[in-house]
Amino acid sequence: MTISPPRTAPVVAPAVPEKKARPPLHRRIWRDRVMLMLALPGLLYFLVFHYAPLFGYVVAFQDYQPYLGYLNSPWVGLQNFATVFSDSRFWDSIVNTLQITVTQLVLFFPAPIALALLLHSVMSEKIRRFVQSVVYLPHFIGWVIIVSIFQQILGGAGVLPDLLAGVGLPRWDMMTDPDTFPLLVTLQLLWKDAGWGTIIFLAALLSINQELYEAAAMDGAGRWRRLWHVTLPGITPIVILLLILNLGSILSVGFEQILLQRDAVGAEAGEVLDTFIYHYGVRDGQWGAAAAVGLFKAVVGAALVLGANKVAHLLGHEGVYRGAAK
Repeated sequence: MTISPPRTAPVVAPAVPEKKARPPLHRRIWRDRVMLMLALPGLLYFLVFHYAPLFGYVVAFQDYQPYLGYLNSPWVGLQNFATVFSDSRFWDSIVNTLQITVTQLVLFFPAPIALALLLHSVMSEKIRRFVQSVVYLPHFIGWVIIVSIFQQILGGAGVLPDLLAGVGLPRWDMMTDPDTFPLLVTLQLLWKDAGWGTIIFLAALLSINQELYEAAAMDGAGRWRRLWHVTLPGITPIVILLLILNLGSILSVGFEQILLQRDAVGAEAGEVLDTFIYHYGVRDGQWGAAAAVGLFKAVVGAALVLGANKVAHLLGHEGVYRGAAK
């Protein structure tokens, strides 16, 4: 008697779902019309105030005269760049700008991160919200008022000089000291925007999976080890993103803030690229040279962003945008 082998069910390949055809463009626009209308004001803002003014960089290659306009002003090629690069005031303003930028990068950039970590560690929700409201408020105060407040505290007749004189030390007017001007503007920026800068980092902290903290605690990790191995890696992509974007504005340190205090410390210490463009271009009427400086700033900023983003990709981070797939 022969035993027949057991029958096996035939293998059926899984059905591949059919890919639906993409709707035409006009149907997609009509389908998403509400969302597009909500995005329209923001789009118009960037088009009118950010992209349309880019065409004005043509002035950098012209001997621009306002009464002649773009079309009739004579072309001078790279003459404006040669004029600016041969001016010692331009290079002095670059040095002052970089000094202030480096000081702000070292002292100001980590401040919102540290403040966000401190607020995130507060257990009481009421206390956290109260502190957040207090540290956010200076952001809405204008630079004129902030400079006036610092003048009352650090100026020649302010609180600090009176305190130094009261203990027998010489009076020190920080508001007119050229050597400490980068530190002064950094302190003002810290007081004004450190709290406001915590918003992004607090959002990043809240997005970290709480199970990671629980797993680390079960493994015996203390508070500092959880901070080092869970919290900091969780906000590292946001830190790198903001650092790259800050490098793009490395030659811009705040026009209004510097202009209000430039005369107090002198042009040798207080002239930065933004105020140089204002005095050289608007006040003296050198429109083409001022536009050349603006174009120089834009090119340097774009190069720094692209270079820093490439370095971030090499280090394994996403950066501002994803690199090309290999």
